[in-house]
Amino acid sequence: MHEFRYKRGSLCCEGVSLESIAQRFGTPAYVYSHAALMDGYESLDKAFAPLPHLICYSVKSNSNLAVLRAMAKSGSGFDIVSGGELRRVLRAGASPRKIVFAGVGKTEDEIALAVEKRILFLTVESPAELELIEKVARRRGSVAGIAFRINPGVDPHTHRYITTGAAENKFGLDLGSALEAYNKSLRMKHLLPIAIQMHIGSQITETAPYVRAIRKVRPLLQQLWARGINLRFFDIGGGMGIVYRKERPSTAESFAAAILPELKSLDLHLILEPGRFIAGNAGILLTKVLYVKKGAVKNFVIVDAGMNDLIRPSLYGAYHEILPIRRRRAARMHADIVGPVCESGDFLGLDRTLTRPVAGDLLAVMGAGAYGFTMSSNYNSRRRAAELLVHGKGVDLIRARESSEDLMRGESIPAFLR
Repeated sequence: MHEFRYKRGSLCCEGVSLESIAQRFGTPAYVYSHAALMDGYESLDKAFAPLPHLICYSVKSNSNLAVLRAMAKSGSGFDIVSGGELRRVLRAGASPRKIVFAGVGKTEDEIALAVEKRILFLTVESPAELELIEKVARRRGSVAGIAFRINPGVDPHTHRYITTGAAENKFGLDLGSALEAYNKSLRMKHLLPIAIQMHIGSQITETAPYVRAIRKVRPLLQQLWARGINLRFFDIGGGMGIVYRKERPSTAESFAAAILPELKSLDLHLILEPGRFIAGNAGILLTKVLYVKKGAVKNFVIVDAGMNDLIRPSLYGAYHEILPIRRRRAARMHADIVGPVCESGDFLGLDRTLTRPVAGDLLAVMGAGAYGFTMSSNYNSRRRAAELLVHGKGVDLIRARESSEDLMRGESIPAFLR
């Protein structure tokens, strides 16, 4: 459900005007809708109800503790990719038995923490990692649940930076190597292979790539069963797309309608790892116009949020709709919407037609709830934005804006420079 709507000419999140949020908390700020987050989760949970399943929210998309707590209270599991994310979800109240740990570069310390907390499984992405997980589990006198990530060699038709299941990507094992890896794991007394996992990319708007990938993995499952390797889970990853501009992505219902027939006969517990689908359109980046500049070739609307706050447009050429917080009648203009960072690549939107703004006007960068704050930085020694969660007519500050002292925390000047 979309929870950002105009009411009496002013853009609101649920029952709260974004203008009032800017006045109270300042800009730039990320604003999230609790109702939209829950709707994203519940729509998938309901759509896949015919099959035993666990939805593991992808923490990398939006890792604020309040968001994670909301997901944990809803019954969600979690897909993590670092020790830091593991600590976050545990702080938020996650059940360790609902946590899956992916990523090609897990450190020994991260593996040890996962084994100690007895998470559901670690996803193995290389033979060397398999050896290290066995070593850590043996040292702790534990048995670690594992899955192998299979790279099915499927093109998901998305941006090349967020494709993860093609043969040239760094992730997972090819189908030819996977059977040998499973056989090897059976000889390791401190490992228990309980799942098979795949993940083909992000912002995927079609169901066909998932269906192709599942069909490519099914013969491997049959080979494993023939050798007495009885897995319990099939993790098909995440990556479901959302609407940023004119995309027509799958709904939860249409996605389930395509996937369920492929899985019903497998007698496995399904795991899904959505992130963007849940959080993407549940959040916006609120920013203020600083200047309107007429250049020799084009016009610029300079705002107080930059590429350090939302890097997707600069990194991926991603499109985010940008809306005025208050609708008013004024002349239209064509301009780039840019930030204050000292890079020519610092923009939030290029070649946009919008109502001519004036300094002090507020804008909402839509679809910024996923991969917004989590990818932000302190480049140019800029303080990271505040984060706020709206629940009905209430709004809570869930991350304070960084202070100038925060920017220098942990740094020191050595004695020889004093």
